[in-house]
Amino acid sequence: MTRPRRAAAGSGARFAVLDPATGETFDEAPDQRPEELDAVVDRAHEAWRGWRTDSVARATALSAAADAVEAAGADLARLLTREQGKPLSESYAEIARTAARLRYFAELAPRVQPITDGRPVRSEIRWRPLGPVAAIVPWNFPLQLASAKIAPALAAGNTVVVKPSPFTPLATRMLGSVMSTALPEDVLMIVTGREPLGAALASHPGIRHVTFTGSVPTGRAVARSAAASLARVTLELGGNDAAVLLDDVDVERIADRLFWAAFRNCGQVCMAVKRVYAPARLYAQVVEALAHRAKTTVVGAGLAPGSRLGPVNNAPQLARVERRTAQALAAGARAVTGGGRLDRPGYFFAPTILADVPPDSPVVTEEQFGPVLPVLPYRSVDEAVEAANGTRFGLGGSVWGTDLDAAEAVAGRLECGTAWINHHAELSLAQPFAGIKESGVGVAGGPWGFHGNLRPFVVHRPEEA
Repeated sequence: MTRPRRAAAGSGARFAVLDPATGETFDEAPDQRPEELDAVVDRAHEAWRGWRTDSVARATALSAAADAVEAAGADLARLLTREQGKPLSESYAEIARTAARLRYFAELAPRVQPITDGRPVRSEIRWRPLGPVAAIVPWNFPLQLASAKIAPALAAGNTVVVKPSPFTPLATRMLGSVMSTALPEDVLMIVTGREPLGAALASHPGIRHVTFTGSVPTGRAVARSAAASLARVTLELGGNDAAVLLDDVDVERIADRLFWAAFRNCGQVCMAVKRVYAPARLYAQVVEALAHRAKTTVVGAGLAPGSRLGPVNNAPQLARVERRTAQALAAGARAVTGGGRLDRPGYFFAPTILADVPPDSPVVTEEQFGPVLPVLPYRSVDEAVEAANGTRFGLGGSVWGTDLDAAEAVAGRLECGTAWINHHAELSLAQPFAGIKESGVGVAGGPWGFHGNLRPFVVHRPEEA
């Protein structure tokens, strides 16, 4: 594995990185301490002085970084699968998305915007970068979510310090090394370590924008930390997306799409389908169609040929999934298939379809973030919409049916940032991505995410001296 060209001086301490398919250590990563961040952020600030001045050079460098990521794809994919657990094909897809995002944002540049307001003054907005950006990244999509923060920040003229999850630090370190071959020194730096490293980075006075993806409680802590220096904050937090199936839905036609919208990456997707609401007359058919797919899906190590679902990424998350499922079963839910851990090494949980779930069960009201899907019946569309909107989350949602006009009308009633019809969790690089309620603050994606890394600087000039 390649290493960053220059690292901050540190203690030399390291921590273990586990393979979730075995539960055993397979490598180590530097355990950097909060006191090391001063030097890192100082270097990021110094590099920012030159990086912010030339948008054409930035575009060229980001395009070259995308080429470098693609060239290193095989090594990145295997390392990502080893530490995250997902099937190798999904790791390759994540790397392709990473490179595509770098290229997309390379094409964006701050543009002067004139202000026309009828006064005899020529006014214009000149967008300016913020300074060093902290990108705090979770373990479910380490590279894709890192690039979602890195690409717009760098394209806007900021420098970036990335702090990956301690469960998945290695592929992110390799990504930083690969990209740095195409970037000026210290424009992009990766720091790895256990808490309180993330909190210290978020509160560092030299950081001007903190962008975080993760849980609601941690997001609140990040916001409190960033408030110390009044840094801008973008938070993409938890989701509990509902899929509402209408009475005219063709169950067999949509069952594969619906299943993988819930179970891709072992259900560890913020905007995965986490609840299904089916009309009462189709309820048994929906449950059986999803259960059949759960029973026949090959579960195994991500590097094993034929695996479609890998392990849960880490032991704490596996325990959370197990606890949510046990609570539902104790309250009267029925595991049509699955329902517990698989009897093998590693963090494997059987793909689980739950029926007869009490609507107030935590597996319905909270985010399970694993291979468990509750299916609930409804009597009227109004009841389904009320239930879909009845949690503290508002990331995404979807409506499934044959009459697209009717489906769109129901989708318009969902309280979330993005609603899909007959599919779920498919995002264009050009669209905004934002949650409501406790699912987030700020916007990522497209020109909106790009401008979230800039501040307006207004110049007024009279027409005559």
